Amino acid sequence: MKLLVVGSGGREHAIAKKLLESPQVTDVFVAPGNDGMTLDGLQLVNIGISEHSTMIDFAKANDIAWTFIGPDAALAAGIVDEFNQAGLKAFGPSRLAAELEWSKDFAKEIMVTYGIPTAAYGTFSDFDKAKAYIEEKGAPIVVKADGLALGKGVVVAETVEQAVEAARDMLLDNKFGDSGARVVIEEFLDGEEFSLFAFVNGEQFYLMPTAQDHKRAFDGDKGPNTGGMGAYAPVPHLPQSVVDTAVETIVKPVLKGMIAEGRPYLGILYCGLILTADGPKVIEFNARFGDPETQIILPRLTSDFAQNITDILEGKPANITWHEDSVTLGVVVASNGYPLDYEKGVVLPEKTTGDIVTYYAGAKFSENSKALLSNGGRVYMLVTTADTVPAAQEKIYAELTNQNTEGLFYRNDIGSKAVK
Repeated sequence: MKLLVVGSGGREHAIAKKLLESPQVTDVFVAPGNDGMTLDGLQLVNIGISEHSTMIDFAKANDIAWTFIGPDAALAAGIVDEFNQAGLKAFGPSRLAAELEWSKDFAKEIMVTYGIPTAAYGTFSDFDKAKAYIEEKGAPIVVKADGLALGKGVVVAETVEQAVEAARDMLLDNKFGDSGARVVIEEFLDGEEFSLFAFVNGEQFYLMPTAQDHKRAFDGDKGPNTGGMGAYAPVPHLPQSVVDTAVETIVKPVLKGMIAEGRPYLGILYCGLILTADGPKVIEFNARFGDPETQIILPRLTSDFAQNITDILEGKPANITWHEDSVTLGVVVASNGYPLDYEKGVVLPEKTTGDIVTYYAGAKFSENSKALLSNGGRVYMLVTTADTVPAAQEKIYAELTNQNTEGLFYRNDIGSKAVK
């Protein structure tokens, strides 16, 4: 069986690497991928994620069994619909189902309609009305660009002035382009955040281990929001009762709601949740695997990933199994300056071996192909599994200390919330 993965980051590296482990799979192609992936035997295809028709032609010409869609932008652009119309299978939601992610206002409407717990909110395209709402509600308060913004379109404002400035950036100064043409302004929810993922086909779903991402750039959750600087799974201090409540009050209602709306869901559902004094509530939905959560969840999968996805696509029961013990933890290494301006071309350390895995996100061979260079904001991620969070931290940070990371940076406290 030959498979195609769409995307280029660490998420897609983890997906493709796991698929290639299946005895049924002979080749995994990644479009467009990044050069670091080739070190794991993955084959790159020079097709951009927006070139849907070229991808479809490639899939037909190479007898691709099915395609796994990684990035949110491709899903929002309707890539799954186009593959299906061409008679090809693709794992991911349709454009209409993916609106759960590409419009925060739509997601809020679904939650209100189907009684799913979330923060109170208002949606605005007029700056003066947004400003008046912020001044009425006070701070802390959260300002979000309605559309996709690479995980960076959220401002948790501690003062009214910060919130007004964020709304001005989005609505008047066009900081996020069309994605910020509308803003969703939410009440601030106090609690601990965690991620709950599921493989989905209609009302059928299979939960994955809980995970906790670290979004801020610097130690102690300081600095700007990023796409994610590290993560671990499962979250050992999160009671099973909380997960059970989230399933009953969030996962099941949203899947039933999407069917009722004529938008049945197929693919990965990502529930970004916060455990409040009133129980778990939704911060956001994503319509695909998270990055960097994918890199620490998939190593915990003990069943045949390719077979699991094939079964879900065909509507058959999937035998999905996970490591029950231990913790998997990963730390992202990023270019100095990320998530703002950053330089490329830093020579990267050798790929790790043994029980520390390297997933590449922004990597490119030098012209003579002798060195792997940085080529993005998030460059690579080191992942390992150990009995406890502290043991995993010790292994990862010992490796990072030994690496030459000049021109790069990483957080030193990934997993710290689990060991307070």
